[in-house]
Amino acid sequence: MNNGIVSALGGGAGFDSQALVSDLVNVQKAPLQQRIDNQKQDYDAQISAYGVLKSSMSELQSLLSPLSDPDTFNARAVNVPTTDVLSVNSLKSSAQPGTYKIEVEQVAAAQSLAFNVAAASATAALAKTGELTFKTGSWDYTAANPAVADSFTVNADQPSFKIEVDAADSLADIAQKINDADTSVKASVLQVDGVSQLMVTSASGEKNALQITSNDADLSVFEFKAGGANSAVLETQQGQDAKVRLNGLEVSREDNDIDDVIPGFSFTLNKADLGNPITFSITEDRDTAESAIKNFVEGYNLFFQTANELTGVKTDEETNLTSAGELAKDGTAKSLLSLIRDTISSAVPGLDASENLSALTNVGIRTKRDGTLEIIEADFQQAFSNDFDKVAQLFSQSTSTSSSAIEVNLGSYGADAKAGTYAVNITQTPTKGYLDGGVLASFPIDASVAGDDYTFKVLVDGATSLDITLEGNYANATELAADLQSLINGDTEIASARAFVDVTVETNAAGDEYLKLASRNFGSSTGVRFESAGAAFAANIKISDATSTTVGRDVAGTIGGVAGFGSGDLLLAAVDTDAYGLNLRVKEGAASGAYSFDFSRGFAGELANLSSRFLGVDGIIDTKEQSIESNIQGLEGEQDKLDIRMNAYQERLSSQFIAMERIVASLQQTEGQLEGLVDRLPFTASN
Repeated sequence: MNNGIVSALGGGAGFDSQALVSDLVNVQKAPLQQRIDNQKQDYDAQISAYGVLKSSMSELQSLLSPLSDPDTFNARAVNVPTTDVLSVNSLKSSAQPGTYKIEVEQVAAAQSLAFNVAAASATAALAKTGELTFKTGSWDYTAANPAVADSFTVNADQPSFKIEVDAADSLADIAQKINDADTSVKASVLQVDGVSQLMVTSASGEKNALQITSNDADLSVFEFKAGGANSAVLETQQGQDAKVRLNGLEVSREDNDIDDVIPGFSFTLNKADLGNPITFSITEDRDTAESAIKNFVEGYNLFFQTANELTGVKTDEETNLTSAGELAKDGTAKSLLSLIRDTISSAVPGLDASENLSALTNVGIRTKRDGTLEIIEADFQQAFSNDFDKVAQLFSQSTSTSSSAIEVNLGSYGADAKAGTYAVNITQTPTKGYLDGGVLASFPIDASVAGDDYTFKVLVDGATSLDITLEGNYANATELAADLQSLINGDTEIASARAFVDVTVETNAAGDEYLKLASRNFGSSTGVRFESAGAAFAANIKISDATSTTVGRDVAGTIGGVAGFGSGDLLLAAVDTDAYGLNLRVKEGAASGAYSFDFSRGFAGELANLSSRFLGVDGIIDTKEQSIESNIQGLEGEQDKLDIRMNAYQERLSSQFIAMERIVASLQQTEGQLEGLVDRLPFTASN
């Protein structure tokens, strides 16, 4: 209505009623709208400020990560001369400092077998059927001809496996089946002089060579076994161990990647170099810890300055004017900063001040008047020089036990555990389920005799094997135990359930030998039982489905006087206790009785844990931001209500002005009628 309500009615009182209505509405709305706008602006500023605070705290938390890691304080440095004889892979904090001399006498090699079964195509069917059995172990070669394999000893630690060969299978199919067995044995088909040839390679090492046998004459061309019956197979490379001389001591390993000769120091042998030892040193690297601490101090000061400006008074760099920070009135933010400052200045929980450095001030890190930190270099260097181990305990997580029989670890809820000293009472030690066989028959035991049933089925930790058959001719109990362990652990059902066993030869009081089959796991769910056993197996191995078994036990005991939950060899602290989140691994052979352990998260761990409480999902800051967002949504609702209210007010005013204009128009019409009537009255004079 560009000309006003009156104009629209064809009359009026002579003023713009639409503008008047608008002005009246704006006067009524302005203070209410200003309050909403100001509140929205404050909430937006708080959200932005919390974003800055979170970002700053996240940066501080990233600096705490290396400080809370004990490896930072156990860092090592290695100085190896330039050489192509070996390559350094890694150096861990567990490496023992010292000077070492390594001479590489021999590098490890993997046995390689080339089969003389030549085919024009790798995918052509071979028309051969049967079963191939692969066993891992070591070969003795004849003295007269070192290239001829003479006798084989099974490696009990490596599972055996079998593959089925069908008439339609090609060399490529056989290679694929070997690879699909998911072992360290690998196969490939090579093109040699225009024909395809199968190549099989074992893992490196003298004890990882292969014996391959079959149950059908069709597959004899794929056999590699004792007695020189290997005319169809060429052993292109024998398996051998790596041999090095470390500080004069000869050491052999199956692989060229070696990480346990010097624990914590991993290297790879590239070639032998007799007579040319390599000398190098491993030293402590305290610079890593020093840098981590100084980086934290610098990072904390940046965080503190940011947080202090947000929660206190800040000064504009250009105008030099002061103003309150966006979170100056926010109790949550102020509490956050206060808790962090308290952690900075307090002793670390779990550390005995009489025996340890228990606070930052003990290593020369002091709080200045403005709240930032400074390092008193003389005190700092003195602590590093004289009490470095205690500096490590001050900053990083540490545990100690009264006995090596127990080991303390942080579980999934480790953040809930409280630092301190805990009493432990082990009332039941963990055991593994096992089975003892009867006294073995006289050796040799020949399981390869046709018609003798040496097939059995075994249940380990709830997993039942497929049918397994002994097929060797065993000269003694050690050979039998090794092959039995290899066969059971190589069974696909046992392997997939990771229900492995150890088979050992035991001796009774009379000196007679028997086999013991024990689970590799602890706990009440472990055990070994034979579901079935062939007549020859039961008669000679003295184990059958009637052989009694012993089920394993879970550990039991208390932590901090409260009964824990035992699972295998792990004792978990009870829920809602101070130790909840910690677990004890009770080692095999540990005795029942009283123990104790100390747990400290260290300064960095305590501060990182506090930061996680603020920064985590549904943490304090997240909850506060959700509250602010909820308030913003509440303002949006208030805005909607205000708009509706003002629209209604505007409509009411407009209706009132329309009614007024109608009255004015009616009065104007009446005025005109009266004027005309007066003019027509008799004896009325006109001016």
